Amino acid sequence: QVQLVESGGGLVQAGGSLRLSCAASGRTLSSYAMGWFRQAPGKEREFVAAISRNSASIYYADAVKGRFTISRNNANNTVYLQMNSLKPEDTAAYYCAADRGIANSMIIRSPDYWGQGTQVTVSS
Repeated sequence: QVQLVESGGGLVQAGGSLRLSCAASGRTLSSYAMGWFRQAPGKEREFVAAISRNSASIYYADAVKGRFTISRNNANNTVYLQMNSLKPEDTAAYYCAADRGIANSMIIRSPDYWGQGTQVTVSS
């Protein structure tokens, strides 16, 4: 089993940037496809991005494509989400996720493991 801890959230003005990190422990990161999800108040949790074990395949939600970049460093067991050109509608709790299947499976079903989340607030 893997444990996931997110960091890097905070308050930023519209148009600004943040980089989220997700540190994995318990099992090596390379054992899992990884993803990021978010949940805004009053809304369901939604898929943001996913990356395969060797970074060869990457997927994004349409709402973040061209603005967000997911990456991973298996050597230090960390996954990142670089968020640029942030908008107020990006305000949400962001969750890191790990899955034993393939990366794009997280688009249609809930991943196997979740982090505790980190809050991102974008002011207008």
